[in-house]
Amino acid sequence: MRCGAGAAKNSLSMGVRTGHLIHPRGALTVGGVDNRNEVREFLVSRRAKITPEQAGLPHAGQRRVPGLRRSEVAALAGVSVEYYAKIERGSLGGASAGVLDSVARALQLDDAERAHLFHLARAADGTAGVVRPRRPSKQRAVRAGLRWTLDSITAAPAIVGNNRSDLIAANHLGRALYADLYTDPTTPPNFARFAFLDSAAHRFYPDWNVAADITVANLRTAAGQDPHDKGLHDLVGELSTRSEEFRRRWGAHNVRTHGAGTKHFHHHIVGDLALAYESLDLRAEPGLTMTIYTAEPGSPTAESLSLLASWAATRQDYATPRG
Repeated sequence: MRCGAGAAKNSLSMGVRTGHLIHPRGALTVGGVDNRNEVREFLVSRRAKITPEQAGLPHAGQRRVPGLRRSEVAALAGVSVEYYAKIERGSLGGASAGVLDSVARALQLDDAERAHLFHLARAADGTAGVVRPRRPSKQRAVRAGLRWTLDSITAAPAIVGNNRSDLIAANHLGRALYADLYTDPTTPPNFARFAFLDSAAHRFYPDWNVAADITVANLRTAAGQDPHDKGLHDLVGELSTRSEEFRRRWGAHNVRTHGAGTKHFHHHIVGDLALAYESLDLRAEPGLTMTIYTAEPGSPTAESLSLLASWAATRQDYATPRG
């Protein structure tokens, strides 16, 4: 998967904090963006999402731009307009936890957005590396013990991934579930590349837009947690260069917490699947997460999962799951 020469090389060298695109009429584009711009664009995007009515403020007639004014956010946060304007311009370094909490409440940030704001503040203070160590750029081999743990889960798909959306390892059913990601043996499987660069993703995800939104929000969250991850920089640069759909979503600055829920798939062999999932951070492997999928007992998905296991048993390439 190669990017086009000039612009791609430029964007990749800039890293994750460069994943914004400038189009005509001020749209976002790939270019150098530092922590100050990350802070500014994140806060402006959150302010634009809240109406005065949602904030409990009286309607003040027609507005030129959507959302709250800076002065309104400042009043809700209990800080001066000048100080909030300074924060929104990107000068987040040195802001106290109390001020950050007040801004988060004023902007009605959810848990993931609030955590992202605090990560940006730590990065502005130069302490991001202390909060979360840098992860290696290259995909790591899975420890034998973790490999055995995965393989011992025989009744449900189970996978291990990292913050860059790499699919690091999978058990037998996990490889069968995500068979579409393993079609190219020369390229390590990656959920973000699959979602935006592989046409099979539009069949695999019945609601592709939702899956794409979640994928980018996960990457944006990871970028806030570890702004020095070169592998993540390179991935965002590549996708920004090659996918307009990715660029648009990356510029929205949405973040999320990926923990549990239900995912919907359309597998090319067994059809529709509605799988509950639980994601568990691995204490011995910072940055890695194990996700286990299950079906409601007696449901059509449970039957389809049994069919998937039968199909996988006939596939020689799935006989020994690989990382």
